[in-house]
Amino acid sequence: VQLQASGGGLVQPGGSLRLSCAAAGSALGFNVMSWYRRAPGKSRELVAAITRGGTPSYSRAVRGRFTISIDISKYTMYLEMNKLKPEDTAVYYCNAERSVGGGEWVDYWGQGTQVTVSS
Repeated sequence: VQLQASGGGLVQPGGSLRLSCAAAGSALGFNVMSWYRRAPGKSRELVAAITRGGTPSYSRAVRGRFTISIDISKYTMYLEMNKLKPEDTAVYYCNAERSVGGGEWVDYWGQGTQVTVSS
């Protein structure tokens, strides 16, 4: 398993959760790691991304509420989710991209972790 995601669960609106994604094997050479989500009946969307050097970026839907971070010593990415809303309910997937030269990239995907925001 190249990426192992964990940390999902059920939380009330306004609550918080932290997701983790640990890289292993060839995924350790990632250049960018990201969180995506897929809500029921919707297409997959990019939530947040972070470069190996720690530069983050966020979708408009989560900016100001979610924080992405990376502990390079543990090859682990985190997504701190605060002020959760019912519309954040989705399966969250972690992704890693690794440049292999010549403009080519390799994608790695973790298994999804369910986040449900409901009272």
